[in-house]
Amino acid sequence: MRYILFLTALFVFTSCNTKVKSESKEVTKNPNIVILYADDLGFGDLSCYGATELSTPNIDRIAKNGIRFTKGYAASPTCTPSRYALLTGNYPFRKKSARVLNGNAPLLFGVQEQTLPKMLKTQGYITGAVGKWHLGFGKANEDLDWNKKISPGPLEIGFDYAFLMASTNDRVPSVYVQNHHIVGLLDNDPIAVSYTTNFDGEPTGKENPELLKMHPSHGHDMSIHNGISRIGFQKGGKNALFVDENMGDDFLKESLSFVEKYKDTTFFLYYGFHQPHVPRVPHPRFVGKSGLGPRGDAIVEMDWAVGQFLNYLEEKGLAENTIVIFTSDNGPVLDDGYQDQAVEKNGAHQPTGGLRGGKYSLFDAGTHVPFLLQWKGNVQQRVSNALVSQIDFLASFANLTNGENLSHDSENIIDAFLGKSDQGRTSIVLGRENGVAYYKDRWAYIPPHKGPKMTNKFVNIETGRDTLPQLYDLSQDATQQENIAKQHPEKVIELSKELELVMKSNESY
Repeated sequence: MRYILFLTALFVFTSCNTKVKSESKEVTKNPNIVILYADDLGFGDLSCYGATELSTPNIDRIAKNGIRFTKGYAASPTCTPSRYALLTGNYPFRKKSARVLNGNAPLLFGVQEQTLPKMLKTQGYITGAVGKWHLGFGKANEDLDWNKKISPGPLEIGFDYAFLMASTNDRVPSVYVQNHHIVGLLDNDPIAVSYTTNFDGEPTGKENPELLKMHPSHGHDMSIHNGISRIGFQKGGKNALFVDENMGDDFLKESLSFVEKYKDTTFFLYYGFHQPHVPRVPHPRFVGKSGLGPRGDAIVEMDWAVGQFLNYLEEKGLAENTIVIFTSDNGPVLDDGYQDQAVEKNGAHQPTGGLRGGKYSLFDAGTHVPFLLQWKGNVQQRVSNALVSQIDFLASFANLTNGENLSHDSENIIDAFLGKSDQGRTSIVLGRENGVAYYKDRWAYIPPHKGPKMTNKFVNIETGRDTLPQLYDLSQDATQQENIAKQHPEKVIELSKELELVMKSNESY
């Protein structure tokens, strides 16, 4: 309730129909930059991308005030690799440990590694990270004591301020970390975390299903808190455990507080939403609002938070000097571990927007995600078919702010991001854990990969793996239904050689 009171006092609602000015204003300083990063949101999950069963009017405002990209990509069909790539400008296959992490994994970044916030700090930005993290804390080969100073972490890779979920909402520890310490942790109730062995006397979802308000469909049956079992084991720290229903409000409050504190400077904010990742437990005021069950309700909740954030920028006079980007870390999934009726209540809604695959998949829906950008008064409303990727934020914003780009793979496509050019990338490598795919011009090439063609029966998504090479002409077959590799052997050879060169161009580390 305290967050509702805060938000009520803080927000001044502005019209959803604010018009973009027809002439650009002269910008006297570098713009603020905000990345709004959804979790498991599909290309077809927004009404501005054609969803008819789900309404997202606030996120749509970004499209109405700026650019809706039709060919926007995350780096990977899973979370951690995409987030790593966004912040470093490097393909995740170059980092062997850039995989979906346990909640007690060490920091994925080297503290000497260039990152987007580090680069922006050299250009005078104050940098903040709020929301989902899932990029590790602490040193490699050392057990992290969560009860002491938690380091290295986001502050060591370029952020001035951080208020983050320690991992992801279905993995322990189920706490927030503010800068170097767990929020609300009491000295007389320390927290312990394990991904191998449960602690004596601690209930689990597998052994104590009577304690659950949401039951797992597969996995996710270890430590319980807030009536939900998670991946991993934890003990203690009861005062510090987050409440799922309040998480959206918590992250919004912290994001607005960061903007309020630094509104007279130049700031960069990485605002990571947890929606619609599992477990999907929206605040009660959003329950039932979508008609599509908890997954749809979580998206409606996120849309509301985006609206509050945009309203706040307007109220503070910041909208015309702030670039706002909305995108997602990977494609959609329905049943990802909990019995929340996402499949049964999905109805006619198409989270993938008709694309093939989804989360975990090398097919297009794994990485082809919503991608919106507004810079009011400086970027005109339009739809762009330029090929753009989240890995290009570093090089592009380095060009915009006169910073230096040291990344391996990030390309300067700032003109495409700002709608000045229809030319973005010409090619891109996509994927990580299931292997990689290579897109160039109209072609999508997936090299042979061993492994199952389907995820488990619950997730029920095609992986994109096959022992034969796959080639699709996206200009004729956007849903990747016909493998034409046999009809174009010369194109398969050409693209496979180009992919091999890219993957060997810099040594993995």
